[in-house]
Amino acid sequence: MALAAACSVATLMAQGTRPLNLRGNRFKPLTADALTPQQQTLVSDLLAGSRTSLDGPFNAYLRSPDMGNIAQKLGEYVRFRTSLPRKLNEMTIILTARYWSSQYEWFAHAPLAVAAGLSQSVVDDVKEGRRPAAMKPDEAVVYDFCQEMRQVHRVSDATYKAAVDLVGEQGVMDLIAAMGYYDLVSMTLNADGYPLPANATPSFAEPVFPK
Repeated sequence: MALAAACSVATLMAQGTRPLNLRGNRFKPLTADALTPQQQTLVSDLLAGSRTSLDGPFNAYLRSPDMGNIAQKLGEYVRFRTSLPRKLNEMTIILTARYWSSQYEWFAHAPLAVAAGLSQSVVDDVKEGRRPAAMKPDEAVVYDFCQEMRQVHRVSDATYKAAVDLVGEQGVMDLIAAMGYYDLVSMTLNADGYPLPANATPSFAEPVFPK
């Protein structure tokens, strides 16, 4: 797969200014002919992994390709190889997207959360900033862990024990990793003002900056 990815980048390079299907706003989308060797490596590694597109933070990551490559490998683990059940992982991701009011992250992952088994009513409550009224017991454990960590920057003994009982110590660490990685993604997208697709509408009100 790595050889195929390298060939894909070489083909794009040979085609001059054809975009790599990258999108951005403040970080202007890069084209294949503009990539440094380190950026080419990042693109090759991305194309060799489990992702099906370069949407999201990757155009911005290319500005710091060594950091970006380390980050995207963590992201691939968190997204595709985590020990957490997919439903709980996607719930963690949308809770993080909502914490940051990250428009694109919510757009990308709210449907994935429903497809993974989270009810639409839970997703809607998270979007509105409410504690979901119809959570299942495993969802409530993840919600409480994430909310305590966000609001208090720690978790209580009872919340920690409930999480360990549910997913084990590895699962707790993978839960923390999902929060941390998608903090990075959401901050990157927000700093960029990353655009939604043309047919999408924002899910959250635009922020009011302090004077």
